Amino acid sequence: MAFFEMVKTALKTVVRRPVTILYPAEAAKKTPLTRGHVTIDESRCISCGTCQRKCPAQAIVISKEAKTWQIDRLRCVVCNSCVDTCPVKCLVMDTQYSSPVTARSVEIVTITYVKPPKPEKKDEPKQ
Repeated sequence: MAFFEMVKTALKTVVRRPVTILYPAEAAKKTPLTRGHVTIDESRCISCGTCQRKCPAQAIVISKEAKTWQIDRLRCVVCNSCVDTCPVKCLVMDTQYSSPVTARSVEIVTITYVKPPKPEKKDEPKQ
C-alpha cells in the first residue's frame, strides 16, 4: 500500500506547477514581516554594544574608539535579535532583500551620534 501512495505523490508532482518561485527571475512576495537585511541609522547609534553581544552569529562588531559599526552580511542569519535588543532603536530590519554577494565583504558604517549636552542646573537662592 505504501508503494501506491508513493506513486500517487510522484505523479502529482509531475503534473503540478512548482511550489517555489524562480528568484531572482520572479520577484519574491513581500509582507510587513519580511526580513531582508539589517540597516542602521548611524545618527542615533550610541555605541552601547548590545547588538554585538546579542548577535548569535557574531556578525556585528562595534568599535567605540573608532566609532564604527560593522556587519558581515555573509555571517548574518537575519534573526532580528539585534533589532529587538537595541535600546535606542537605531537598527531596523529592511524588507528589501540585499543583493547576492560572491566574496566576503564587511560593511563598515561610521557612527555620527553626538551626545546631547547636559542641561545646566539652575542655582536656587538659599534662604
